[in-house]
Amino acid sequence: MKKRFSIPVVVIVIVAAFFAGMQLNTLISGDNIYDQLNKFKDVLSLTEKYYVDDVDTQKLTDAAINGLLNNLDPHSIYIPPDQLKRVTEDFRGKFEGIGIEFAIVNDTITVVQPIGGGPSAQLGIMANDKIVKIDGKSAVGFTNDQVMKNLKGPKGTKVAVTIIRPGEKEPLEFVIIRDVIPLYSVDEATMLNDDVGYINVTRFSETTNTEMLSALEKLKGEGMRRLVLDLRFNPGGYLDQAVKMADLFLNGDAKTGKRLVVYTKGRRSEFDEQYYATTNSEYEKMPLIILISSGTASASEIVSGAVQDWDRGLIVGETSFGKGLVQRQFDLQDHSAFRLTIARYYTPSGRLIQRSYAKGIEEYQREPFTRNEVTGDNLMHKEESDSTRPKFKTADGRTIYGGGGITPDYFVKPDDATKFTIEVSRKNLFYTFDAEYLDQHAQEIKKKYNNDFKTFNAGFTVDEPMLADFISYVKSKGVEYKEDQFQKDKAFIQARLKAYIARNFWGNDGWYPIVLSVDNQLQKALSLFPEAAKIAKLEKE
Repeated sequence: MKKRFSIPVVVIVIVAAFFAGMQLNTLISGDNIYDQLNKFKDVLSLTEKYYVDDVDTQKLTDAAINGLLNNLDPHSIYIPPDQLKRVTEDFRGKFEGIGIEFAIVNDTITVVQPIGGGPSAQLGIMANDKIVKIDGKSAVGFTNDQVMKNLKGPKGTKVAVTIIRPGEKEPLEFVIIRDVIPLYSVDEATMLNDDVGYINVTRFSETTNTEMLSALEKLKGEGMRRLVLDLRFNPGGYLDQAVKMADLFLNGDAKTGKRLVVYTKGRRSEFDEQYYATTNSEYEKMPLIILISSGTASASEIVSGAVQDWDRGLIVGETSFGKGLVQRQFDLQDHSAFRLTIARYYTPSGRLIQRSYAKGIEEYQREPFTRNEVTGDNLMHKEESDSTRPKFKTADGRTIYGGGGITPDYFVKPDDATKFTIEVSRKNLFYTFDAEYLDQHAQEIKKKYNNDFKTFNAGFTVDEPMLADFISYVKSKGVEYKEDQFQKDKAFIQARLKAYIARNFWGNDGWYPIVLSVDNQLQKALSLFPEAAKIAKLEKE
């Protein structure tokens, strides 16, 4: 070997191979990714070396990652190490706090989503709200640890937050009573009358299918023959749980024994998948109505879209959010992670669930809550007969439209609350008034109604003297009283006061029957069961 190759020759070969390798890497990477990595490394290195003040290179790197992902789509996100554990807990455990998922965006606490059933969700705090003050002090620039320290806390303690909301000119003030955050996905399962069951699902967690089966079994034992499935403001969650829920109501094809629920398509073929339902559930021929809202998203849109495409039930409410991007989580060495969009969801008919986000993330977040939809029959989907939207067909040939989100078969807008009632709700005065009321009357209520909710519901009324006390109370808390607005919302106010008292004794089993009694979307849905049975060809069942 020494005779055949001199040292200079060997060095030349090695150098040539090195540069050839560099050129090969450049050729392999169509967008010159290595050049871009070197560019970022140079900027970071020079900044750390020459910037006028000391710099936190980890903070700069995290900001760069956020900037990268923000330029992709609204749902590709970076999760720092101190958030990753909490994000995982949201689908598995429980904790005491205000009940939000958050992210620090441009030094501002941003609500990713309120946790269904938690105190923030009940007060109307929404995704993309910016928390700028906590207990009157600026929260801008808070770290994740500071946010957790200030917002988490024992059940029953208070925290005031100031929120800036896109589309609102003035900051919004909320007083939140911390609570044990319910992370169960089935928030309530109850009978609305002798044969109609009601199930409220707030998210799709790893236990949703188990909880759903338990809820259905319970209601079946109580005489359920028809079902209202409430997916309003359900932000989604695990895909497999959505498929399992759809499978409870969709039967398999007579020939193949299976029926398509949803499919995904990505740039890479390994992310193209199909998910099917089979014939194995006793609930496949039960008349079904699904309630959806502008906050219904992702996994809950998969269920709604599949039921609508197969003409299995009636979809009632508002057009859903339109979140149909599939994320995969990639864990990083420092125990952080990022979720990257790898594919898109499509309903069985071929509708893309994802709505356009071309106008920017802020407009994307705001648009679902500012739609001008009018209450009325939309069974033939004439309301969407816009030539710019792609057309699709349901199993029985009804024309439906794509373009993002699931449009209901019957539009029902929720009743608008007056400014007076909104202000009372934001300050949490329904809860605090009832808390003081119960200090004086709890024992009396227990004795009178013998801890029986049905007796309480039938016998307890929020009468005029109690309403007069409530008006005096809200005035003392700085809310301007408007007689006309109060009268307009009187039934809602009475129901809300009664519901908070009932929840004190019976939890959600006391809360839901009362608030649903003044829920115009739910009440309209109950009248539509003949149409729901007809569309699913269940008239003779």
